[in-house]
Amino acid sequence: MAVPRRPGSRRVPTDVQAAWLRRGSDQPGGKLPLFDERGQRVKKPVVDACLKAGWAERWFDNPLKPDWLVCRLTDAGRTALAGETATAKTVAVAVAETVDGVDERQGALI
Repeated sequence: MAVPRRPGSRRVPTDVQAAWLRRGSDQPGGKLPLFDERGQRVKKPVVDACLKAGWAERWFDNPLKPDWLVCRLTDAGRTALAGETATAKTVAVAVAETVDGVDERQGALI
């Protein structure tokens, strides 16, 4: 399994990275797609960033297309996606607690 290069770095994938990783979560073995929903190749910087973060790992070499990276989702990638969901829920709760642009706690102090 790939180990993150910088453990203190980004803990949550960007929107583009998360979208790519999510597509592997329901595939057999966690296989990540080579192409996006529009049929375009997934950009190499997206794949490289996920590999470096440990969210994806190289699975096997494609003998017919050696320049294609066949990757799969790692446990760290699944955890990062779960953390992304938790972060989104936290933001949603914070927004719901705000009334007319003023936090309820702040209103109680006024």
